[in-house]
Amino acid sequence: MRDVLLIGLYSLAAGSVVGLAGAGVLRLLRGRSITVHVCVLLAITVGAVVAGVVTVARAMFLSGHDMFVVLVTVAASAVVSLAVGTIFGRRLAVAAVWAAQARERERRMEAGRRDLVAWVSHDLRTPLAGLRAMTEALQDGVVADPETVAEYHRRIRAETDRMSGLVDDLFELSRIHAGALRLTPTPLPLADVVSDAVAAVAPLAGSRGIRVEAAGGAWPVVTAGAAELNRIIDNLLTNSLRYTPSHGIIRIDAGLDAGRVWFAVSDSCGGIPEDDLPRVFDVAFRGTRARTPESAAGGGLGLAIVRGLVEAHGGEVRAGNIAGGCRFEVRLPGSSAA
Repeated sequence: MRDVLLIGLYSLAAGSVVGLAGAGVLRLLRGRSITVHVCVLLAITVGAVVAGVVTVARAMFLSGHDMFVVLVTVAASAVVSLAVGTIFGRRLAVAAVWAAQARERERRMEAGRRDLVAWVSHDLRTPLAGLRAMTEALQDGVVADPETVAEYHRRIRAETDRMSGLVDDLFELSRIHAGALRLTPTPLPLADVVSDAVAAVAPLAGSRGIRVEAAGGAWPVVTAGAAELNRIIDNLLTNSLRYTPSHGIIRIDAGLDAGRVWFAVSDSCGGIPEDDLPRVFDVAFRGTRARTPESAAGGGLGLAIVRGLVEAHGGEVRAGNIAGGCRFEVRLPGSSAA
């Protein structure tokens, strides 16, 4: 029993020395990756075993041959341990990075949800208060002359349409985020889709003196859902109209690059602040006060819907500044008919 206690004490002392040295090494490497830390921990464990074995072997006066056999056995175990540690250390590192990214995405999504609730609450509260006031005025007979009554009716219709559009945007965004969007991709002539979208915004653009023009030449054929592609282009044009000053220009270009169709909407809005560029497609983001006009309607959902629809098609969308304005470029799968 006394020999067993001595062996235990020798092993503990030798292992403690190696463990303290390893703790110092880990402290020096605290900024390194998880894989490095796992490998160092395994090396410390193996080193502590080797130190204990050597110390006990010397105390027991083992022969050189027996000592060599023991060390070879420990070395083989060390190689296996370090190999396994490296593999699982990398997996842990990847899992840790993924978890950190997931937490960051969840944080951004939660912040986006809070902003969305705040924006939508504001955008609904104001028109609802106006609708209630106009309705009560009509109901109580406060407004009686036909011209004013017609104007109240016009305003009620306009506010109702605006709120209906906001509800439609919320529904579309919820479908995208819930994965309930079902696409029916078909070959579509991009020129026809753009022509229809330009015609739809022409009255609003004309009332503000804004010129909307499409590039000439051959236009490609894109594989996409018809309704979704119309929504993408309409939202981009509406966004540009919202921020382009009177007598500005909005231009649509398109082309084919490496089998993928691209089209871009450029405007003369004056540009987007560099700090805002990474966030323009976030839910409920409307930009800084300097860029956002007081009359800007909507809940900041248009560009978020664009990104969701484009990504659902397997495409990508990006925003950037150009001289005097900004440019939104969409890339989608092409078509064999192009």
